[in-house]
Amino acid sequence: MLTLEIAIQKNRQLPPEQWQKVLEFIEFLEYQSSQQQKAPKTIEPPEVSFAEAAKEFMGCLDSNLEDLSHNPQLSALETGLKET
Repeated sequence: MLTLEIAIQKNRQLPPEQWQKVLEFIEFLEYQSSQQQKAPKTIEPPEVSFAEAAKEFMGCLDSNLEDLSHNPQLSALETGLKET
């Protein structure tokens, strides 16, 4: 049995006083459906990797300083510390 046939059969079993409520519910569903169609669809932003999202900040902490592990001044300090 189709859904429509079941709905009609159940509607006929109701007392006539409740037919108006069934009609109002159907009209509510129509209204709700029309509002959903009118609502603007939200566009989800595409997924972006962390590197892509942070690319404008990459290198912002770069400087002309050499790597401390190869800094001759640091090596001298370490040597001085070891001697004492």
